[in-house]
Amino acid sequence: MQNPPSQSKAWRLAAVALIFLPNSYGAHHEISEASEALVPLHNPIEQKIEKGDIMVAVEKRFRLPRLEDMSTGGATTDAHARIQYLNAVGDRSGRMAICDLRGALYLADAEGKAAQLYLNHRDYPISFDNSSMPNETGLAGFAFHPDFSAKGRPGYGKFYTAFSATSGSGEVTYLKDDAGSHESVIVEWTATDPAAIPFKGTYREIFRIGQFAPNHNIGTLSFNPSAKRRSSDYGNLYFSLGDGGASFDPKEYGQSLEVPQSAILRINPLSRSKDRAYGIPNDNPFVSESNAAPEIWAYGLRHPQHFSFDKKGRMFICDIGQKEVEEVNIGVIGGNFGWRIREGTFATGFGIEGVEVGPVFELPHDGPETFIDPVAQYDHEEGRAIGSGFAYEGRKIKSLKGKFVFADIVRGRLFYIDAGNLEPGTPAEIKELRLMIEGREQDLLDAAGYPNTYNRGMRADLRLGIDEDKELYLLTKGDGWVRKLVPAE
Repeated sequence: MQNPPSQSKAWRLAAVALIFLPNSYGAHHEISEASEALVPLHNPIEQKIEKGDIMVAVEKRFRLPRLEDMSTGGATTDAHARIQYLNAVGDRSGRMAICDLRGALYLADAEGKAAQLYLNHRDYPISFDNSSMPNETGLAGFAFHPDFSAKGRPGYGKFYTAFSATSGSGEVTYLKDDAGSHESVIVEWTATDPAAIPFKGTYREIFRIGQFAPNHNIGTLSFNPSAKRRSSDYGNLYFSLGDGGASFDPKEYGQSLEVPQSAILRINPLSRSKDRAYGIPNDNPFVSESNAAPEIWAYGLRHPQHFSFDKKGRMFICDIGQKEVEEVNIGVIGGNFGWRIREGTFATGFGIEGVEVGPVFELPHDGPETFIDPVAQYDHEEGRAIGSGFAYEGRKIKSLKGKFVFADIVRGRLFYIDAGNLEPGTPAEIKELRLMIEGREQDLLDAAGYPNTYNRGMRADLRLGIDEDKELYLLTKGDGWVRKLVPAE
């Protein structure tokens, strides 16, 4: 893990003649008459993303069944399967788990040729509900404890899922009055036999937070794979929360430490702290601050729906942007990534009188450090929403060694950057991965796209998955297929 840069307290811009805006790691920019000095950037990143020299082949592996949404209303799409994540169980069995927002958790064996239903959240009295926005609410994430198959260990048989629940259906840990849309929940499941399919065992709720809007919910759950037994981080559960939803952070949670929105959080699910059903790690960065949520590990993120670790424990955070910029960040304990004052390496105009909210603006000049800049970014000329990403650490595709591979959800483009020597504030060059699909080079959108009900044209709804051997998979909601990346002949 990286150490935090020097941090100032969360602060807000004032609409006065002397105004401060943050730059790299939070440089403060002193400008007068800001509304006249700032010019909107409608194409903030002029450099185009070109296709690189690396080509990989795409193989179909299995297709998940089509389940029914709990509601057909609201902003949604007609996806075959709302596949959100694929990840290794992590018990050296080679098995992979796959979740569908509609409530189903599947397990596939090491061959990855088919998947079996492991657990359907709709079969349990846990108030599971994805009706408020079927395209974003539902079974949002999962993680298996590193001791899941280690008999006699405290984490034996335990795994965790994050999902949307009906408002008022449980005891809320945070933001009870915010639950106008639904509540985001984490449940701990304990399997009687970790090898058995389907799941049989018990469960308990450990975390619940109110959500005032149906989007920007809870996302990834993960354990740090580099943490070894008896290390301080072993068994700590990381998870992400967006800024609560709607647009432009209407409740200003991005720069608040009082609630755990817009953040990466870290808890110990097997212990207890005061009135919580989980423990707070002693080295969490804000445990000693009386007005801060002690679960926060890093903050200032808009919608960090996906993050992942490499083998060394470096965290890559894919933060979905608002209107202009998508970000890849390196996680830093205690770090503040700047939303909503910042979007990428640009100012948003938040809090400045007379400045339009929506476009981004150049930062006037350098100054002292506060915020953490992305290590890679792209604008909406190239994509619409950053999806999942992983450092490629497999052995089969040699050309991807040392690359961080990530997806644009809507356009279905696969990007990569060199994963070594990444520097916040010095965005790495992004290249597009070339794909060989069904015997010819083509774009994934052409092979797996379906009608985009949010906008004109087609969308891919692409996310990435990873198996125990660190090989990569493509997950496309429109057709419900899981595809594997393999070497191109």
